[in-house]
Amino acid sequence: MVQAMINISEDANQVLNIVKARFNLKDKSEAIERVVLNYGGDLLEPELRPEFIQKIRQIEKEGKFKAFDSIDELRKDIENA
Repeated sequence: MVQAMINISEDANQVLNIVKARFNLKDKSEAIERVVLNYGGDLLEPELRPEFIQKIRQIEKEGKFKAFDSIDELRKDIENA
């Protein structure tokens, strides 16, 4: 485990206190870890769930996709729908 001394604003401190209380965490270190890991999941590319991949493959088999050669073709298709 890495230890670090940090300086944070009062607003950030209040957010950490809220996270700590909301999730019944022992200390602010756990609150920081929770916030960072939750936010980090948004930054990093998540792996696709197997059920999502299976659903997309099923849609491909059924032929529900439509290919367009240009944006203009797509625009015409949308406007005519």
